[in-house]
Amino acid sequence: MVPFRGVPAQLVELQATLAALELRDGDSLVIVDNTPGASPLAAGTRAAPVLAAAGIAAPGYARNRGAQQGEADWLVFIDADTVPPPDLLDRYFDPPPAQTTALLAGGVRDEAVSREASPAARYAHIRGIMGQDNTFRFGEWSFAQTANAACRRAAFEAVGGFREDVRAGEDADLTFRLRAAGWEVERREGAAVVHRSRQSVRGFVRQKLGHGAGAAWLAHEWPGAFPARRLPGLAWWGARRAARGLVAAAVRRDRDRMLWAIFEPLEHLSYEVGRSLSNEPRDTR
Repeated sequence: MVPFRGVPAQLVELQATLAALELRDGDSLVIVDNTPGASPLAAGTRAAPVLAAAGIAAPGYARNRGAQQGEADWLVFIDADTVPPPDLLDRYFDPPPAQTTALLAGGVRDEAVSREASPAARYAHIRGIMGQDNTFRFGEWSFAQTANAACRRAAFEAVGGFREDVRAGEDADLTFRLRAAGWEVERREGAAVVHRSRQSVRGFVRQKLGHGAGAAWLAHEWPGAFPARRLPGLAWWGARRAARGLVAAAVRRDRDRMLWAIFEPLEHLSYEVGRSLSNEPRDTR
């Protein structure tokens, strides 16, 4: 299932992208339109069906509505800004998961772009900003990003699905609750999707602000997870890091080094500033 929020033209484009997915007997596909005022589009012969679920502007709310539509043993979640390979579902279950596994973390690859691409997209590519390695480096607080993940339905329902009262962090929270219930998580890097990167600096910053808001909420709900960094020290680190990087980039005439020097501090600072923002979604009912 794929949560979506956007304009009708983007929804039509998403339907066309998902039409290439290979489905077997018992498989189903649904786009959950979480856009305020959303109404289902008439499905074409190859278009994915659309479920309108605009009550709360939150991905957890949308995914929970989608999960209610089917009966398959596994729920596969991908984001609307990803492109899956046609055989994604086959890749997820080769080899079969262990009986104690509730969550499969599929691979996420930032889209490959040229050196002349927009600065935000190029940095995302060279940094690998959306890869699952980024969220599996936190030890006991590692988690699967639901930009591409599969969950055993029985386990999902037993822990109550996603939290619907947050804008971000719902995937980490689900991972933690599943682990607390005795379930395990497996990586499935071979079942990878391509993530379409933010094209503007503004979009990049908004993304990281949202991640920061989610991290602050998680730190409150799960004490010990994702501790905050002191902003003055982080700002000083960022300034020195950027200055050294820009000098090195100028000497080598290396655009990628220049982008890294600018965007790495911007990424960390935006994330920490985001901790001060509300993580509550809008109720659009």
